[in-house]
Amino acid sequence: MPNNTVEMIRALVATGVLRPIPPGRLLRLVTEARRWGPTAAAAAATSAVRHPREPAVVDEAGTLDWETLDRRTNAITHGLQALGIGEDDVVGVLCRNHRGFVEASIVASKLGADAVLLNTGFSGPQLGDVARREGVTVLVHDQDFAAEVAGSGLEEQVARFVAWEQPGRAVEGDPGAGGVPTFDDLARSVHTDAPPAPQRHSNVVILSSGTTGTPKGTRRTIDRTSARGGAKGSPLGILARIPLRARARTLISAPLFHSWGLSHMMVAGLLSSPMVLRVRFDAEDVLATIERERVDTLIAVPAMLQRILDLPADVRARYDTSSLRVVALSGSALPGGLAIRWMDAFGDTLYSLYGSTEVAGVAVAGPADLRAAPDTAGPVLPGIDVRILREDGTEAAVGEAGGIYVRSSMVFDGYTGGGSKQVVDGYMSTGDVGRLDRAGRLFIGGREDDMIVSGGENVFPQEVEEVILRHPGVREAVVVGVPDEQFGQRLAALVVPEETGAPTPDEVRQWVRDNLARHKVPRTVELADDLPRNPTGKVLRRVVAERLGGAADGNAG
Repeated sequence: MPNNTVEMIRALVATGVLRPIPPGRLLRLVTEARRWGPTAAAAAATSAVRHPREPAVVDEAGTLDWETLDRRTNAITHGLQALGIGEDDVVGVLCRNHRGFVEASIVASKLGADAVLLNTGFSGPQLGDVARREGVTVLVHDQDFAAEVAGSGLEEQVARFVAWEQPGRAVEGDPGAGGVPTFDDLARSVHTDAPPAPQRHSNVVILSSGTTGTPKGTRRTIDRTSARGGAKGSPLGILARIPLRARARTLISAPLFHSWGLSHMMVAGLLSSPMVLRVRFDAEDVLATIERERVDTLIAVPAMLQRILDLPADVRARYDTSSLRVVALSGSALPGGLAIRWMDAFGDTLYSLYGSTEVAGVAVAGPADLRAAPDTAGPVLPGIDVRILREDGTEAAVGEAGGIYVRSSMVFDGYTGGGSKQVVDGYMSTGDVGRLDRAGRLFIGGREDDMIVSGGENVFPQEVEEVILRHPGVREAVVVGVPDEQFGQRLAALVVPEETGAPTPDEVRQWVRDNLARHKVPRTVELADDLPRNPTGKVLRRVVAERLGGAADGNAG
């Protein structure tokens, strides 16, 4: 038996998923798993068999148990089928974190329709452009996205359904008042039995983050012919390195439309874990929710932890977070200083995953890894193959930097609009530069296309950012390249200082000069209150570069 398969079995036993089951219930589990395949519908249906009356979703509208969630999505599916919606449709999901997103994902699976997860930060025109490009025919959205839908030009082109009406809050231009049916309307169907299994399993299209341009749709399937086993690269690999537990309350603060949030929605179904969801992220509300719901696991992006740590110490001290056992992060680079600050404040609970929408999860750094090397991405996940390649395609030596290439069974089928990532001998480029140390830990140097060439010298901005972040008066920092007539490009830094001990721009430059080579010192340093980010927490480097591109050399403040 392959080693990664053994590790997967051990992980499933440790989580509590694999345990003795009565024969009758086991038969029902197998039936539901075969009916729906590797989809959100299977996760809900099998959890409804295992733990029907236990909580599935806890949000501002209350609590749904697994059986109610399964029956409710059966009814919604029947309602949509009665309207002629089925396997040939493409369901666009424009929802924040609440039961409506979960239900829309399950319903698309039960219909056999593909689902396109739309960014809740889209403007109306961008929503229309992406939805038309992806062939969306059915749009499921929150009540308070009425203005964006109206500005998208989609109202006459798609069938629309409202998945979420904010409890106790009237919204101007309420789409429900305009005759748009809601999921609650569809759920009133008397048919709550399982609909017929579709002829095909639905796919999920996740949009790339779009930090440098229009988001691209990515479609992924599981390669069942992989010689290393079907768990290779799947969400099961996460369980081997992040100690999640079955039926443990999980607060998913990362956006569900993002691959990190979505993967934990799927894992929660596998583990029958209650998903605690909040429509909007608020740092203090996260702490209050952890205390109130006795949350075991927090799923977040690094910027969210930064916001929590930015709360005054007396505010953080008001809440009992002792139930919190795991904090799982992904979505953007984890500054080493942030990891140490979090663990010093909340204990050694931190697990940081490196991956991307295109290649899925690659490596996880746990508390011991982060204490030993705060800037590491951690050891590579079981069943994942990683190569570090030089520009000529040859394999780099241990400790030598090069392009990161990944092979796993989570096959990225290419962007829905055409194109793909570079592939070398079955290994797909992540677009990042990195290195492996002798302990097998992966370190990320930055994006290949972020490399700055200044006066003929190559500089990866993440190295400079890590140095700036070690300054005790700096909270956040981003380094970019901007045009320069003399050097081609020059380094520029946008720095968010701490409230006390804030350095001047000259002091930041001197700090870098004391720690790195001269050509890595930013010629422009500007102080700011915060960094521009997209909804998943990634810094918008293009926006920073536009802001700093016109700043005068050496005297920006």
